[in-house]
Amino acid sequence: MADLKDELDTSPEVGELDGLPDPLPAKASEPVTGPAEGPDTDLLDRAHALLDDHPVADGYSGLPSALRHLPGVDLELGEGAVDTDVPRMREGHVAALFWALHLPEEPAGDRAVAATLDQLDLVKTVVRGHPESLRLADAPGPITDARHTGRIAVLLGPAAAAALGDSLAILRCLHELGLRALTLSGTSWASEAGLTRFGEEVLREMNRLGVLADLSGASADTVRRACAVSKAPVVCARSAARALRAHPANIPDDLLAVLGAAHGLCLVPLTAEQTGPSVRDVADHLDHVREVAGPECVGLSGAYDAGTAHPQDLADASRYPHLIAELLRRGWPEADIALLTWGNVQRVLREADFTAREAQRRREPSTAKIADLDG
Repeated sequence: MADLKDELDTSPEVGELDGLPDPLPAKASEPVTGPAEGPDTDLLDRAHALLDDHPVADGYSGLPSALRHLPGVDLELGEGAVDTDVPRMREGHVAALFWALHLPEEPAGDRAVAATLDQLDLVKTVVRGHPESLRLADAPGPITDARHTGRIAVLLGPAAAAALGDSLAILRCLHELGLRALTLSGTSWASEAGLTRFGEEVLREMNRLGVLADLSGASADTVRRACAVSKAPVVCARSAARALRAHPANIPDDLLAVLGAAHGLCLVPLTAEQTGPSVRDVADHLDHVREVAGPECVGLSGAYDAGTAHPQDLADASRYPHLIAELLRRGWPEADIALLTWGNVQRVLREADFTAREAQRRREPSTAKIADLDG
C-alpha cells in the first residue's frame, strides 16, 4: 500500500476533532496503488449541472477557528492559508455552510462561554467584511434568499455544550445572537451515561428555540435518549459509518437506524480519519448511511479548516463536484443527490422551525436549574 501521506491532503493542522477520544483502530481500506482515477468528463459535467440546481449545504466548517490565527484574511481572494475561501466555495457550488464555534482545546466553565462569544463575534465580523459574498442566515427562507442574491449563507454553530455554562438563560442569549446548533457531549448532563434530567430539559428548550441538537461524538445512550426526547430532528454534524471505519465519532448501524427512524440527519465528513483516503471511501460511507438510514438521513460535512487531513481529490471546498461525479458513476438517482447536497439540510431546518413555533405557543421559557433537576 502506498504511504498514507501520499494519499492525503497534508495542509497544516489548525486543531483536532473536538472533544473526542483517540480513534479506534481503523478498518483497512482497499489498496490504492497510484493516483485515483478522476471522473470522466461527462460525469463531471453532469455533477456541475446538478449542483447548479441543488448546491451544497455544508454541515461543518472549522473556518472560525482557523481565522483566529489569520487576522485580516480576505476570503474574496484565493487564500492559500485556508481551504474555504469564496472562490473555492463557488467552484464547489457551496451555497450554505455551518461555521462551527468549537475550539481545538475546548475550555470549560466561564471560559467556555467567553470563548464561544469570541468565536461568534469573529464570525459576524468576517461576514460583515464580505458583504458581496457572505450573509448570515438562520432559517430556510434567508438561506434561499442569500442563494438567490449570489451570496453564501453562513449559519452559526455547532457550539460546544459547555458554552451554556449549565444555564438555559445563556442558551437563549446565544440563540438571540444567531446560534443554530449545539453539540450535546462533554458535560455532566450529556455524558457517556446519557442525558440527565437537566440534559433533557436543555433539549426541550433547544426545541422551543429552534436550536439543532448535534450528536456527533455523543455516547450511544445520549443518541438514543435525544432521539426519543427531541420533537425536532437531531443531526450528527460529523459522523460517518462505523461499520466501514472504526472511528469513535462514527455511528454504528443500530444507531443509524435509530437516527433514520427519528427523521434525523447524518452529515458525513470529508476527512481521511473518519472516512478513508480516497473519494471512493467517502462514497462508500454515503452509500452505507443511505442504505441503513434512508436517503433523507444523509448529508455532507466538508469539515474543512478543522485541522484534519482530507481524502485524495477532496482537498478543499472546491472539490464537491468530484464526489458527486463518483455518486453518479455508482448510479445514485439525481433526486437522492439533491437531498444529499441541499434538500435534507433544508428539511431539518424547516422542521426545527415548525417545532419551535408550536412549542412557543405551549411552553414558556424554562427556568430550570441544574441543581434542582440533577442535584
